[in-house]
Amino acid sequence: MKIIIHSNIHDIPCEQWNALIIDNHPFLRHEFLAALEKHHCASEKFGWIPCHIAIYNAHQLIGAMPLYKKHNSYGEFVFDHAWAEAYHRNGLNYYPKLVSSIPYTPATGQRLLGLEEQQDTIFSLLLKTVQTLSKEENFSSFHCLFPEKKQQEWLETQNLLTRYDCQFHWHNHNYRSFDHFLMALTAKKRKNIRQERRRVEHAKIQLRCLNGHTATTTDWKAFSAFYQQTFADKNGMATLNYGFFYDVAQALPDQVLLVLADRPNGECIAGSLMYLSDTTLYGRHWGCSETVDKLHFEACYYQGIEYCIQHQLQRFEPGAQGEHKMARGFIPTLTKSSHWLNNSPFQTAIKQFTQHERDAVQDYINNLTSPYKEKTL
Repeated sequence: MKIIIHSNIHDIPCEQWNALIIDNHPFLRHEFLAALEKHHCASEKFGWIPCHIAIYNAHQLIGAMPLYKKHNSYGEFVFDHAWAEAYHRNGLNYYPKLVSSIPYTPATGQRLLGLEEQQDTIFSLLLKTVQTLSKEENFSSFHCLFPEKKQQEWLETQNLLTRYDCQFHWHNHNYRSFDHFLMALTAKKRKNIRQERRRVEHAKIQLRCLNGHTATTTDWKAFSAFYQQTFADKNGMATLNYGFFYDVAQALPDQVLLVLADRPNGECIAGSLMYLSDTTLYGRHWGCSETVDKLHFEACYYQGIEYCIQHQLQRFEPGAQGEHKMARGFIPTLTKSSHWLNNSPFQTAIKQFTQHERDAVQDYINNLTSPYKEKTL
């Protein structure tokens, strides 16, 4: 076997990388990661420097890990600013660090890619390579964010620290229609959703659901402008761009769901962008040029739920945080991440921190009230 650290995912064969992907996960697809790099979204400018691990047997890729050198914690969605501050106060460098995740994307998925029949060997090689790289180049730590369940469990057996967080996901219980889904909710929640949808109808907003085949360059330019405006309004930093959105739509046309909202005169005023695997819909971005009451909920949540029902997708993950999603049928879901510290003087303190955090997150979930008639979360 041969292990190579690639600074550009284009150097890894696309078909071989994708052959290791489970569930046709959109964010792990070579095309998605390549578009991030091509359009400088994952780059030194934003603190995401690619250093992907690839394991080859002869010329065949048999294992890999999406990996980035990080000089900040931007776009990770697992917050470690307190850790960085502790290092800084004691005259130590927390950055650079290594992160295995999808930039700006808090979605659970594979982080260790490997042929199923050799996974134990490959996973061990990947983790050992990360740890060796950290020691040779003085990375403070390694962070594996939002790994899928079996990989998270394996990482825990390797003595990595575990952090908990909570997202809100929707689950498809073989609903026949949106109304069938509503009937599973409590009367109050059902009434509220119907009122919200009527407000959008009364505003005479027309919604268009598009994919990579049907969305035009005009549509993608409009959405890109909405995305940029969202960050401008919040004094944030927009890292994605028109080129990225358009290229992904062309490369993965059947894995894109773009919802655009039009005024009766045809003016496009808002949009939401989602991606899908074979089983799951992922909500990612929203933006608008003007505010219409409840349009955000319609474009980002209700259209996605309807899509899942119509296409028999099992789950809808609309992104990080947001307890308000519960009133719209999403339920709290525990997410995890794994962390390895490179000879850190704070190992004991951070381990205690993660334990307290896990307890707090579990208590938070336990104290939430289900929006469904069946109260069990």
